[in-house]
Amino acid sequence: MAMAGLRFKLLVLLAACTLWLPAEAQLHRGARTLVRGGQFEKPDSLQRQRDSLRVAEIARQIDSMARADYAADSAAVASLRTDDLHLLDSLAEARFAAARQGIDTTTRRPAPRKRWFMSDSMSLSKVCWLSTVLPGYGQVYNKQYWKLPILYGTVGTGLALFINENRKFKPLKRAYDAYTDVSLSRTPELDALQTKMIRSNTRRQLYLGITIASYIYFIGDAAVNYSTNDVSNVKKATTLACIFPGAGQIYNRSYWKVPFVVGGFASMIYCIDWNNRGFQRFKKAYNLLADYEQHPDKYPNGPTDEFQGRYSASYIKNMRDNFRRNRDLCIIISGALYALQIIDAHVDAHLKDYDISDDLTMNLEPLVDYPYIPSMNANRPV
Repeated sequence: MAMAGLRFKLLVLLAACTLWLPAEAQLHRGARTLVRGGQFEKPDSLQRQRDSLRVAEIARQIDSMARADYAADSAAVASLRTDDLHLLDSLAEARFAAARQGIDTTTRRPAPRKRWFMSDSMSLSKVCWLSTVLPGYGQVYNKQYWKLPILYGTVGTGLALFINENRKFKPLKRAYDAYTDVSLSRTPELDALQTKMIRSNTRRQLYLGITIASYIYFIGDAAVNYSTNDVSNVKKATTLACIFPGAGQIYNRSYWKVPFVVGGFASMIYCIDWNNRGFQRFKKAYNLLADYEQHPDKYPNGPTDEFQGRYSASYIKNMRDNFRRNRDLCIIISGALYALQIIDAHVDAHLKDYDISDDLTMNLEPLVDYPYIPSMNANRPV
């Protein structure tokens, strides 16, 4: 009985110690083992074989997909003649021999020529500036050689006519100035001389206008047909507006703005010319009247200015200064109008592709990647 009581106490003590110990100090349990039907489950010994068969099937499918490419390559190789094969072999042997000697035989793309005067990738601004200095440079750069005879024929003819008419105009202008420097009294001789001078000057300005218009047109033509680098419509519109007022609006197809630009410049040119003629008129009258007041003995018949002494020298001087001030102001307004039409062409070209509708919806689309697959020799979506 004493031995049985001692065993019972030891078992109770052992159970208490087991419960008191932490979980880390207890014996580690193994993985759970399923027992079905009183037997342990055995591993599948045929799984590796099935996996190898699946891999072989995938490889067979890939080979069948690339079989067409292999057949095409084989046909291309078979289509080569025997002498071509010999030539390829000889080239390969020559390259191998050169490589053993340290000679680089790899083919490189020819680098674009970068020169100041003629480059393979010259900017649009530089082409236009060179076309301004050298007429026809833009057509040569754009390889439009057939336009050169038209350019030089038009510009050369207009320039020759202008030079010829200018030679006739200068003697008439000198005779008119010599006559009016002494007296501005209207005489039949002075009227006839002035009529001939005005007609000659009109023809001279017409020839000069044709020459300048042809010259500017071919500069703009070089800018429009420029296609060496990717140039945005914004830069082309701005460049054309700098070359000639209104050309940027025409390029942007804002035709309704062209009359305002051209009309504004025509008005400014007319105002400049009118005020300049008034300035020259009163300037000459003031010089004659001032010389009369300083040397009255030289003019026994009285003042010889246009107004015959009806206005004082101070009044004529004020009129001269007013015409000069108005002329200068018109020149400043013309410069502001020129800058304004350049800004308008630049902004309008930016807004051509800008959505200004009331539709504020947003579309979300998935991104589809197209990686390159060497075996298929093409890009396939993922």
